[in-house]
Amino acid sequence: WNFIQNEDTSETELLFNGPISEDTWWGDEVTPALFRDELAKVSGNLTVWLNSPGGDVFAASQIYSMLKNHKGKVTVKIDGIAASAASVVAMAGDETLIAPTALMMIHDPSTCAMG
Repeated sequence: WNFIQNEDTSETELLFNGPISEDTWWGDEVTPALFRDELAKVSGNLTVWLNSPGGDVFAASQIYSMLKNHKGKVTVKIDGIAASAASVVAMAGDETLIAPTALMMIHDPSTCAMG
């Protein structure tokens, strides 16, 4: 992800791209611990540009809670895909918008056990 300051509106924008994970393996995952540290630096209103295939629903739940507890207004704009666990993050907005060409995919929980 990438936090940027919009010079026109003076608001902070978050470019939230990539899978959601509890840990980072490749350096491109969004993790709650790293997200918390970055979000703490933001005051005021926040726009989240969301494009994620999803990932770990428990990590997404933590990010959802962080965004819901943010002091400013949170606007989520789905500009690509908000699939699976990313749909949880999408619901954290005080306002959630979706581009006409974007997708949101919500499904029942699933798991796999081996042993």
